Amino acid sequence: MTSGLSPDLVGAYLRRLRVDAPGPPGADALFALQRAHVERVPYENLDIQLGRAPGIDPELSARRFAAGRGGYCFHLNGAFALLLEALGYEVTRHVGGVSDDLASQQISGNHLALSVRAQGAAYFVDTGLGDGPYEPVPLREGGYRQGGFDYTLTPLDDGLGWSFANAGGPFPVMNFRSAPATMADFAAEHLRLSTAPDSGFVRTLAALRRDATGMDVLRGRTLSRVESGAGTSKRELGSPEEFFGVLADVFGRELDDLDAADRAALWARATDAGARGQT
Repeated sequence: MTSGLSPDLVGAYLRRLRVDAPGPPGADALFALQRAHVERVPYENLDIQLGRAPGIDPELSARRFAAGRGGYCFHLNGAFALLLEALGYEVTRHVGGVSDDLASQQISGNHLALSVRAQGAAYFVDTGLGDGPYEPVPLREGGYRQGGFDYTLTPLDDGLGWSFANAGGPFPVMNFRSAPATMADFAAEHLRLSTAPDSGFVRTLAALRRDATGMDVLRGRTLSRVESGAGTSKRELGSPEEFFGVLADVFGRELDDLDAADRAALWARATDAGARGQT
């Protein structure tokens, strides 16, 4: 897999983020980059739904993002790590795992997490959870509030990693090992998640986008807006035109790679997900 991004690709990636001048490595710049990434590069699985899951080489992911696509954790955090390194940050990749059990200490390997050092401090950085933090979280034990959402970061009982808790999310826990990882550590799990019939990524079309006050969530044909303190509003998308308009306008996903057959297949998958209860 690639070891760096060319200056041209860094520039194209930053244009997707609408970041003109990221400045020297530092905490303020790191926070701004994560905010821009979760706002403008959606967590989405359209290509998996079409049976053509992209690989997780971070350079490939960066090229796809520059062209207006999104991805899931291995793509999003993989490419973001490479971008941060190109900008001068010290980045470590970690094997992680999401769980729906708040008491879980297990690490399944189905998530790539990042830690980043900036101005002598370490931060938990994650653009690949979909409903995760809007900004980096200091890599130390404590509770953190962002935009009305509450998170906690605690050491695992064995002292070999960390547990990030988002009690209001569908998968409220993400545990990760402190030890460094490489992208090769995620290849087998990516194959399973992107092709196995029982994988949630294969079963249900989804897109998520985070911003300062909440998140937009599309599962099948149901579009939800989640706001802290304001609850969740939902509406059913009634036509292909509305569905693809939402993907473009709400989630910022360019659609020029989708032909008529692709669009028909995605609409059918979205409709099928609704009929199955979006499991």
